[in-house]
Amino acid sequence: MDGSAEYTEDGESKKKNYGRGGNSRFRGRRRASSECKIRVERGGGHSGVADGTAATGRAGPGEDRGGIGGRRGVGRGQRRPDVRERSITGSQVGRGHERGTCRGGGISGRGGDRSLGRTGDRERRGGDARSGRGGRRGGMAPGAGDFARHAARERSGSLTVPADQRDQSARGGRCASRGRGGDRGARPRAPQSRSAPPSDTRGGAPHGRRMTYTMLAELSEKPPSEVAITLSSSPAFQELLEERDIRHDLVQLVCSALSRAFQSRVDRRTVQHLAGVVKDSGFLRTILPQYVGGMSAESDPTRREQYPQHFDNLIAVLSKVLSIFPASSVQAVSVLVVLLRASLIGLRDSGVDIARPTEEKLEDIQALIQQLQERSREGSLRSDRDHLPLLSDQLDNEGEEELENFRTIPIYPTREEYHENKTPYLRPNATTGQYADTETYLDTHFRLLREDFVRPLREGIQRLICHLDQGKNTQQLKKERFDDISVYFDAKLESPLCTRSGIAYVIKFDVKPLKFVRWENSKKLLYGSLLCMSCDFFENFLFATISERELKDVKKGRIQVIFSDESKQKLATMQTNRPFLMVETSAYFEAYRHVLEGLQEVRGDELPFQRYIVECSPDVQPPRYLRGNDMYNLEQVADPKKKKKIKPFHCLRPADWPAKETLDLDESQMEAFQLALTQELAIIQGPPGTGKTHVGLKIAKALLTNQGLWSAHQEAAPMLVVCYTNHALDQFLEGIHTFLKKGIVRVGGRSNSTILEPFLLKHQLEIFRRGNGMPKHLRYAFKDILRDMVKWEHIIKDHAVQLQCSQKGVLREHILQKFISDRHWHSLEQPAMPIPEWYQVQSQMVEWLGLGPTIIQQEAEKEAHEDMETDDHTEAEVVADEFIQIIEEADLIHAERFIEDGFESNGEQEEQQGEELILAVNFEKVSIQEGQSEQEWQIQAKQRKRIKLTIQKELDKESDMTEAEEKAIFDIWHLSMADRWRLYRLWVSRYRYFLQDQLQQSEEEYQNTVERLEEVRLNEKICLLRSAKVIGMTTTGAAKFRKILQEVRPRLVIVEEAAEVLEAHTITSLNPECQHLILIGDHQQLRPSATVYDLAKRYDLEVSMFERLVKNDFPFVRLNYQHRMRPDIACLLTPHIYPELENHPSVMDYDNVKGIKTNLFFLEHSHLEENLRDGKSHENKHEAMFVVALCRYLLMQDYNPEQITILTTYSGQLFCLRNMMPSSEFAGVKVHVVDKYQGEENDIVLLSLVRSNAKGIVGFLSIPNRVCVALSRAKKGLYCIGNSAILSKVKLWSNIFGTLKEKEQMGKALTLCCQNHPEKQIQAACSEDFKQAPEGGCLTPCEFRLDCGHVCERVCHPYDPQHKKYKCEKNCERKLCDRGHKCPLACHRQCPACPVKIEKTLPGCGHKQMVPCYMDPADFKCIAPCEKSLQCGHQCKAKCGGPCTINCKVMVPFILECGHTQSDYCFYKTKEYEPNCRTPCDLQLKCGHSCTGTCYECNQGRYHLPCSYQCERLLICSHKCREPCTGECPPCKLPCENVCIHSKCKKRCGQPCAPCAEPCAWQCLHQSCSKLCHEPCDRPPCTKPCSKMLGCGHPCIGLCGDKCPNKCRVCDHDEVTEIFFGSEDDPEAYFIQLEDCGHIVESEAMDTYMEMDQKSEDNEQMVIKLKECPRCRTPIRRNLRYGSHINRSLAEIEKVKEKITGHKIDIETESNTLTVQWETNRQLLTHLPDICNERVQSQLSASHITANELVVVEHTMLFMERAAMLLKIQKEEMTGNHSLRFTDKVDVFLQWLLHPKQKFTEQQVSDLQKELQRLTLLAELNARCTMADQRQQITKIQAGVDDIRKVLDKIDPFTEQDADKVKLALLNLDEKLPYTGLGISDKEREMVVSALKLPPGHWYKCPNGHIYIITECGGAMESRRCPDCDATIGGQSHALASGNQVASEMDGAQHAAWSEGNNLLNYGQIDFND
Repeated sequence: MDGSAEYTEDGESKKKNYGRGGNSRFRGRRRASSECKIRVERGGGHSGVADGTAATGRAGPGEDRGGIGGRRGVGRGQRRPDVRERSITGSQVGRGHERGTCRGGGISGRGGDRSLGRTGDRERRGGDARSGRGGRRGGMAPGAGDFARHAARERSGSLTVPADQRDQSARGGRCASRGRGGDRGARPRAPQSRSAPPSDTRGGAPHGRRMTYTMLAELSEKPPSEVAITLSSSPAFQELLEERDIRHDLVQLVCSALSRAFQSRVDRRTVQHLAGVVKDSGFLRTILPQYVGGMSAESDPTRREQYPQHFDNLIAVLSKVLSIFPASSVQAVSVLVVLLRASLIGLRDSGVDIARPTEEKLEDIQALIQQLQERSREGSLRSDRDHLPLLSDQLDNEGEEELENFRTIPIYPTREEYHENKTPYLRPNATTGQYADTETYLDTHFRLLREDFVRPLREGIQRLICHLDQGKNTQQLKKERFDDISVYFDAKLESPLCTRSGIAYVIKFDVKPLKFVRWENSKKLLYGSLLCMSCDFFENFLFATISERELKDVKKGRIQVIFSDESKQKLATMQTNRPFLMVETSAYFEAYRHVLEGLQEVRGDELPFQRYIVECSPDVQPPRYLRGNDMYNLEQVADPKKKKKIKPFHCLRPADWPAKETLDLDESQMEAFQLALTQELAIIQGPPGTGKTHVGLKIAKALLTNQGLWSAHQEAAPMLVVCYTNHALDQFLEGIHTFLKKGIVRVGGRSNSTILEPFLLKHQLEIFRRGNGMPKHLRYAFKDILRDMVKWEHIIKDHAVQLQCSQKGVLREHILQKFISDRHWHSLEQPAMPIPEWYQVQSQMVEWLGLGPTIIQQEAEKEAHEDMETDDHTEAEVVADEFIQIIEEADLIHAERFIEDGFESNGEQEEQQGEELILAVNFEKVSIQEGQSEQEWQIQAKQRKRIKLTIQKELDKESDMTEAEEKAIFDIWHLSMADRWRLYRLWVSRYRYFLQDQLQQSEEEYQNTVERLEEVRLNEKICLLRSAKVIGMTTTGAAKFRKILQEVRPRLVIVEEAAEVLEAHTITSLNPECQHLILIGDHQQLRPSATVYDLAKRYDLEVSMFERLVKNDFPFVRLNYQHRMRPDIACLLTPHIYPELENHPSVMDYDNVKGIKTNLFFLEHSHLEENLRDGKSHENKHEAMFVVALCRYLLMQDYNPEQITILTTYSGQLFCLRNMMPSSEFAGVKVHVVDKYQGEENDIVLLSLVRSNAKGIVGFLSIPNRVCVALSRAKKGLYCIGNSAILSKVKLWSNIFGTLKEKEQMGKALTLCCQNHPEKQIQAACSEDFKQAPEGGCLTPCEFRLDCGHVCERVCHPYDPQHKKYKCEKNCERKLCDRGHKCPLACHRQCPACPVKIEKTLPGCGHKQMVPCYMDPADFKCIAPCEKSLQCGHQCKAKCGGPCTINCKVMVPFILECGHTQSDYCFYKTKEYEPNCRTPCDLQLKCGHSCTGTCYECNQGRYHLPCSYQCERLLICSHKCREPCTGECPPCKLPCENVCIHSKCKKRCGQPCAPCAEPCAWQCLHQSCSKLCHEPCDRPPCTKPCSKMLGCGHPCIGLCGDKCPNKCRVCDHDEVTEIFFGSEDDPEAYFIQLEDCGHIVESEAMDTYMEMDQKSEDNEQMVIKLKECPRCRTPIRRNLRYGSHINRSLAEIEKVKEKITGHKIDIETESNTLTVQWETNRQLLTHLPDICNERVQSQLSASHITANELVVVEHTMLFMERAAMLLKIQKEEMTGNHSLRFTDKVDVFLQWLLHPKQKFTEQQVSDLQKELQRLTLLAELNARCTMADQRQQITKIQAGVDDIRKVLDKIDPFTEQDADKVKLALLNLDEKLPYTGLGISDKEREMVVSALKLPPGHWYKCPNGHIYIITECGGAMESRRCPDCDATIGGQSHALASGNQVASEMDGAQHAAWSEGNNLLNYGQIDFND
C-alpha cells in the first residue's frame, strides 16, 4: 500500500501514515544524485524526489529537511519556525523547516544561495542575481540551485537546456530565472528569462517584465490600494526582491512603494500577503541590512538629505511586517532595527537632522521586539498567530482606563462575560437634549448596540452553565426551555465547503428534540445568525455565523456556517470529531458586526452633521455646495403641461420658488420639497397615504437634474438611497428609473423587480468587466488570484466530497484499496458464495456488507420459507389539497439579510457527479449508482427502507475494529456481519484521516486566496460605484458595504423608512464627505426593532435618529393630505394618532363594498387564543375561520383575489390562516403579518388581531405604531375582528372604539346583504353563519335556464349572472353506441367512447372477459390465470396476457450432494449451483456439546464451526469469561478496571498491571500513610467522624479521611437507615460509600466484612479475588480506606495473571525459538500464500503475547509447514487439472487453519489432521498419476486410481478406515507402476546395475525418460537416436544433448562420471587423510 508505512534503514517500523508521501519507504542519509526528478501532483503535498533525495519527512541528523513525505507531504505540515539548520553540502537544503513543509504541490526547504550557507560563490548562490532561492514555498526541490545555474547559463548562451528539463523546472515553481519554488505551491508557469519574451507584458505593468525603476516610480504615485494589489500579485516585483545586488536608489524606491502599499485600509489580506512576500525575501534578509549598514558611511549630500524620509519608510515597512508576522520575522527585523539604530546615531552625529517622532517609532519597535523575544524564550510565542493579544497590549498601552474605550471592546462576547456576573456599563440614548461630545455619542450607541446582541447570548449561556454545574445531563437539558437562546445538542463538524466567503463547514446536530419546529416559519438557524459552540462547558468556545440555510437540510439537522477568524485558528488545534453544544442567538449578527466595526472606526472629527446629530442644534444651514451657487432649474420636475413656465431660480430665496401647482404638489408636499432642497439635514414625516415616496422621488429628480450644483469642479460623486426593506428600495429605485435610465446600481438583498434587474450589482459588474471598465491592475490581480482560488477549490472539493461520501453510504472498493491490506483486498475479490448468473457484480463491497442482490435474494427466500403466503399491501397515499403560497417568515428574514454581490458557484452538480464515482450505495437514495438495470436491482420497498436504516445505523457507530483484530483475519467473507461493518469502519477511518490531513493546508491557502480576491472585488465595486449616479442599498447592505461607502463617499444621502432604522445604522451609512442628508419616514408607524426589550424601554434603543431629532424640536415637515383611505377609515387615525390628516378629493368617490352593509366594521368576540409551542407566537382559530369565511364571501361578490389582503399581528395566526385556505379557492389573496406590510395598500383589508386571553394581555397591540400600520392599509373596505374587552383597556383602542360606536361600525355580528335580493340580510357572528349565504347571496334558488335545457341548481349567487362559467352537473342524456348505452358523465363534460363493460371472447386465448364496449378484444390483455406449463412441468403463476414466470418458486424435494433431502424452489434445478443444505449438523463435538452449524456451514462435517457454547466462568479479575467453550479460560480481554487516585491501567484485563509508584494519597487530619500507592498502607483507618457539612446543611455521615457519602441521614433517612447488617438505624452509625457501585454501608460492619477471609465452597482453600460489595457483589477496586485489602488482593491476582500468561522471559525465549524455526524453513514456506507468513510474523511480533497464544502460533506453524510441503509437491510433481484442484483444496484447508476463531481445540485439531491426511494421500496419488502420464503408462493403473479418488474425493469426513484403504491401494499401484519409473522392480534394477559393474555416473535418460548407458569415461562424445522414441541421445565434447540428463534413479548418481572432480560427489564424503 503506497505510503502505508515508513521504515528506517535498520528495518524498524514507524507509525502508519496514510498520506501521499510514500514513494520512498526508507528514511535516513541519502546523498543527492545528479539526476533531478520532480513529480507534481494536485493536492496539499507530495512525495516528489529532487536530486535523488528520498523526501520522506524528517531527515536524519545533520541532513536536509527539504523533501516531505508521509504525513508531512499531504497537509499543512508541522511548522517549525524555531528550527534553523545549516546544510552540509551543496545538494542539501539550508533551512528546511523555516516555512514548515511545502505549501501546495511542492517541496519545502531552500536551495540557491541559502542551500550552501554563505559561500560567496556566485554560481552556487543561484547562477545570477535573480536566482536567489531554490524552493522555499514549495515549487523547487532541494538542490534547486542547480536549476538556477542551468537557467543562468542558458541566458548567457553557455548551456542549452532541453525542453523537457525546462518543463520540469517550470513545474517546480514560477521559473528557473527566479530560483524560487513557486507561488505557494504548484501553479505551473511558463519559463521566463531575459532572452525570451514575456508571456504577458500586461500593458507595461510589472506582471510579465522585469520591474524597472521607472515602473516602480510611476506605481508609487498611485493610490495605496492600487500599489498594494499590484505589488502583491506581481511576479516581477517578487523577482526584484530576490535580486542579489540592487542599486541604493532602487532600494529606497522599493521601501517607498511598500510603505505606500501598507497604507491601504481596505486591502487587509492583500497587505498581509505582500508583507509575507517581503518577510521571506532576500531583500529583507540581505539587501536591506547591507543598505542600512552603509547609510552612515554615505558621502553624497543629496542622498543624506533623503535619509530621514527613508527612515520613516523603512520603519513603516518593518513595523507592518513585524505586526503581521511577529514570530517568523522578529529575528530578521531585530537585526535591521539594530542597524537602523546605529545608522541613526551615526547620521545624527554627522549633522543629518532626524526628527524625534522617527526616533520614537524606532524605539517602539525595539520595545516590541524585546517583548517578542522574551515570549519566544518562554515558549509562549510559537507561531505568527500568537501575536494578536500581545500587539494590542503593546500598542495600546494607555493605562487601565483606556481599555474601557469603546474602540477597544471586542465585538464578540468574551469568556469573562459568560463566567463573571458583571453588569456592562450603558448610557441611555439621549432622546431629549444633546450629547456631551461626539465620542460620548458614538460610545453610547456602540455599547447599546453590542449589548443588544450580546445580552441574550450571555444570559442564555450563563443559565445553561448553571444547569450544567447542577449536574443536569443532556436529556434533562433537552427538556429545558431557554427564552434568550436556542440550544442544539451533539453538533458535529462535517466536511468543509468552498464558498465565495471562504471555507465554510457543514454542521450536523441532533434534530430530534426539535420535531415540533416548523422550520418554514421559525426564526431558528436563519442566515447570518450567530452560533457559539463549545465542548467543555464554555471554558473555550468557537463563534460561527450561518452562511446558508436550505430548508431540506435544516430539517435533517444540517446547516452551513463560517467561523470567525479567531475561531478558525482555534479550530486548527481542536479535535473536530468531538460533539459540541451549540447555542444560537437569532439576532442578525452580520449587520451588528459591520455596524459595530464602523462605529469603532468613525473618528470624532469625521462624523458629518455633528451640529445637529450630536448637539441637536435647530439652526439648520443650507448644504455646503449651495453656498457658492444656489441656482436651481426645476423644469424637469414640473407638471409637463406647465414646465415651460419654470425658469432657473435661486433656491435659497423663498420668494423665487414656483407655485406648488406647477410642480403638482399639495401644500405640505411643497413645503417638504422646499425644505429638502435647501437644508443640509432635512426630515420629512409622511403619515399613511400622504405620498412621502412621491415627494421623495420629486426631491431625487430635482437633485439629479441639477447634479452640476453638488458635483461641479469636484470628483463625480453619486447619490446614495438607503431603505429599510427590499420592497421599499425597489419601489423608490423604480420611481427614479422613470426619469433616469442609466447610472443606477442596486446593491443589497434580493430584488423582485424585473425593471431593476439590469441595474443589480452583479449585472453591472458583468458589464463593467466586459467593457474594460476594470482597471488593469485589478484585472491582472483578479485573474491570478482567481486561478489560485480555483486550483485550491478543486483540491478541497475533491476531498470534501470524499469526506461527505464516507458518511453518506458505502464507498466503492477501489476508493478504499490503499487502506485495505493486500490479503484482505484479494479476499474481497473472491466471494465465499456463488453469485446468481443473472447478476453481474458491480461492487464486491456492497455484496460483502450484505447489501447486494445475492444477500437480498437469500433473505427474501428465508422470509418466504418462514411465511409463504404473506402478501405485500401498498397503502395509497392521500394527496392533500395544496394551500395558498405565502412568503414564509424565514424566507422574508433571509431575503432582507442576504446580500447578493455577483459571485456564484455551481459546485452542487460537480458534487453529485463526484458522489456517483465514489459511492457504491448512497443511503440517502438507496440505489446502486452505476452499471445495473432495474431488473438487476429489484428490491421491495420495505427492503430498501431496511437497507437505508442499516447503512445509516452502521455508519453512525463508533466501534471500529482494532488493527490487531484486523491482522488476525484471513478470509473476510467468513466474518459475521457485525465484524464486517467494524472492519469497514476501520478502513473508512483511515481514509477520513488521510483526507483530513490533506485538507488542512489547502483550507488555509484557499481562505487566504479568497480574502485577497474579495479585496480585489471590493476595489472593483468601488470603481464601479464611483461612476454611478444613484446607488441603492438596504440598511443591511449599507452595513456590509460600509468600507465601500467610505471610499465612494456619496455627498447626498436619502434615507427612506428612516424612522424604522436604528440610529447606529444611519451613522455608519454616512461618510466624511456627505454634505446633504434627507430623512423620510414616519416615527408614528413602525419603529426600529431591538432584540432586548429592556434596552428598548429603559435605554430608548428603538428610538431612531429620525424620531430623536423630531423630539428635540428639530425642524421637520409633516405631510397632511392622505390619498389612500376612504374618510371612514381615515377617521381611525385622526385625531387618535395624527392631530391633522386631511382627505384628498380622490378618496371621496370610492364604491361601497359589495355584499356587506358597511365599508368599515369591527367584529367583537370573546374566543380565547392559543399559545404555540415554538416561539412566542399565538393563534386564534375562531378569528381565522371567520376571516377565511369572510374572504370566501367577498370572492363570491365577484372581487378579484388580488383586491383582498388578510393581515394579522402574529406569525402563528398567519400559518393558521394558510392551513385553512386551499390554493384552488384562494390563489391570489395576499396574507401577511402587519409588520411586513408597511408601505403597501389594497382595496379591502381583513384584519385579525388574535389576542384574547383571561389575563387581558394585548402584547404588540398596545403599541400605537403597529396599530397605525394595521388600520391604514385599506383603501375601500376594512374589517377587523378582535376581543374589544381587553383591547379597550388600551387608551388608543378605547378612543378608536368610541369613534366606531358612534357610526355603528362595531358590534357582535357583521351584516351581510344579498346583491340580488337586498331585502335579505344575514347577521354573521362566526364562520358558521356564512353557510346562510353558501354562494355569496342568499338561500333563494337561482332557477336560471341553461343552454342545455337544465335549470341552475345553485342558490342565489351574485357572481357569473349570465352563467357563462356554470357547469351543469346533471346526468348526460346522450347515447354513446348502437347498443343504447348512455353517457355516464355529467352534462357539461364531453362524451367519451362507450366504457360499459360487456363479455367478449378474446381471439388469442379464447377466454371470455369483461371488455369495454368500445375496445377491440384483440387489444385487451387477458387477466385470467395462465394455463401454460413451465419447462419444469409446473403451471405458470402469471396472468394469461403477461409474460410467463421465469423462476419457478414451487417447493420441490432435492437430494443434495451431501445426501440430505430438503424442499426448495424449483428453479434451482436450472441453476449450476444447488441450494445450501440447511440440515443441522448436530454432531457431538469432542467438547461434549452439539455442533450448532448446518451441513453447508460445516463443510459436510469436514470442518466444523467452532463451538459457540458460552463459558461464563468467573475469571480471576472478577469478569466472566467471554470465550466460547474453552477448556482453560484465556486471559481476560476486556479493558482493565484497576484504577487509583493517580492513574488508570490502560492494558487489557488479563495482562499484568504495572504497580502505581506514586505516594499513597490516604491522608486525614489525624494520620497519614507513608507507603507507595500499590503497597499495603501502614496506617489504620480513621474512626473519627467527618466534620464537613453537606450541601443540604446537615452533617456528613462519613468518617474522617474517607470520601463524603452523597446521602444525608436526615434528607435520605429511609435509604440510609435501611437494615442490612443490623446497625444502620443507630444514630451514632457512620457510613462508607463504595465508589465502584455507589452503595452506602455501615462502617463498622464493613470493616469487619473486609477483614474476613475468603474461603472456597469446600472451606479448604483461600479464594483469590477482590472483595465485593455486600449488597450488589460489585468488586471493590477504588477505596482509600480499604486500600490495604485491595492492594493485597491485587498483588495475589497479579501473580495468577503472570502464571496464566507465562513468564515474560520464557515467552520471549519461546517466541525467539519459533521465529528462528520459521526463518529456517523460509525456503519451504515460500510456497505458501503471503497471508500465512504475515499472520505468523504479526503473531510473533505482538507486543503482548501469552503462553497459550504461543501454543496457538506453534500449532499454526506446524500445520503450515505440512501445507507448504504439499504445495511444493504440487508445484514440482503435479500438472493439469489435478494440480489446480489440489491447490483449491489446500486453500480451503488454509482458510480454516487461519479462521479468526481457530483456537486448536480438540475438535478443530481433529478436523485439520483428518483433512491434512486426506491431502497428503491425494498429493501422493497425483504425483504418481503425473509420473504415469509422463511414462505414458496411465492406462495400467487407471482403475486403481479411480477407486482411490472415490475415497479421497468423498464429501464426508475422512476416517481412519478411509486412510488405511487408500494406503493399501497405493501399495498395489507400486506393484503395477514402480515409483522409480523404470518399469522394473527395485530388485531387478539392483541386479542390472551390479551386473554391468560401472561406477556411478554412467546412466542417462533421454528427454522422454528412456534409460541408456555411456561407457568408458562416462562423458558424451557422440550423438545417437533413442531406439524407443527416436529422440537425440548422447552429445558432443562431454556435453549432453538438450533434454538429456543423468538417470539418478538407476544408481543414485547426481553428476556424470566423466569429470573426476564432479565424480567425487557421486561417492559421498571422502576422508583425505587416508
